Amino acid sequence: MPPDVDQALATLCAGTEKVLSPRELSDKLREGRPLRAKLGLDPTSPDIHLGHTVVFEKLRQFQELGHQAVLIIGDFTAAIGDPSGRSATRPPLSREAILSNAETYTTQAFKVLDKDRTEVVFNGEWFRKMSFEDVLRLNARVTMQQMLQRDDFRKRIDKGQEVRLHEIQYPIVQGWDSVEVQADVELGGTDQLFNLLVGRDLQKEEGLPQQVVMTMPLLEGTDGVKKMSKSYDNYVGVSDPPNEMFGKLMSISDELMTRYYLLLLGEPCDGNLHPMEAKKQLAQRITSRFHSPQEGSSAREDWETRFSRKDLAGSDLPELGAGELPGELTVLRLVAHAYQAGFGQEKSNGELKKQFISTGAVQLNGEKLTDPNARVQPEAGDILRLSKKHSVRFS
Repeated sequence: MPPDVDQALATLCAGTEKVLSPRELSDKLREGRPLRAKLGLDPTSPDIHLGHTVVFEKLRQFQELGHQAVLIIGDFTAAIGDPSGRSATRPPLSREAILSNAETYTTQAFKVLDKDRTEVVFNGEWFRKMSFEDVLRLNARVTMQQMLQRDDFRKRIDKGQEVRLHEIQYPIVQGWDSVEVQADVELGGTDQLFNLLVGRDLQKEEGLPQQVVMTMPLLEGTDGVKKMSKSYDNYVGVSDPPNEMFGKLMSISDELMTRYYLLLLGEPCDGNLHPMEAKKQLAQRITSRFHSPQEGSSAREDWETRFSRKDLAGSDLPELGAGELPGELTVLRLVAHAYQAGFGQEKSNGELKKQFISTGAVQLNGEKLTDPNARVQPEAGDILRLSKKHSVRFS
């Protein structure tokens, strides 16, 4: 095997969960032509987090090696809703919502991908031209037994939960995308493996070379335990403000940091760096990618001012009017007010006492306020630290 192919194969397989198969990918690379690497996206939500960008990073590696990225926007399949990993049927989306979400998806994708090396297609281009006879012929290429091999379908059936017929169509529809664009490689998350294999089967039925299937692991959220998800509140949104994005990334563990380097930046963490410096560089690079280098640098400086140097005086903090505070405030009432007025967060008295006040997290000008019933009256220029991530200034 030529050294350049050997090196390319190692780069492309690094960080993957499964490649079917490395030998097939090697053979395709040896052909010496740009491969068509496909990634399908269903714009079912306007929100994208870093977990969604793991496959973008792998697709970018294909581009850097001279290959063509094929980004399929599932304007047709989004109306069905991918049942992968779902315990219930997804609600249908309107076409207007789908197209609006698609615009957000592509905008964010090109923060990682090279736009000039990306072919963007909508699968509605071919599916909306199909007659019902075409649909029946397509369905005849797979069996019900194949579809019911899906783990998520079987689990729902075993629990007596419904699986609607349009959901069974989804793997067939996604698989046909690979035929239409003549994909050499298809990328997806680990929960997409079944759908990607259907694409291989349909290509074989059509007499086409079968695509290599490459799955990427699901990215753990900032808690380091569960997969990144808005529902688990452990996500870093790609549209998060720079300071918030940087701060969330600084909260991850050192062990998780090395995984973020590999999956989000496509490179190993520099073992010669102090873990704190390595984490700052990770947070700055990711923040710069989704905002700008200037904003990434500014976010780092602000974080260091807030937490590394313990100097909040120069930080850009939400300001609350000291003259607008009621008289004879208690620490508890002040903290509740600051969270609500400064950050729009409603917190219970029990949560404030247990998680913030009693732990010493709450500080006024550096002095800990541990008695929730103590009287306090901030003045203009005072800084109230609520937690590691939240502080306000009184004006």
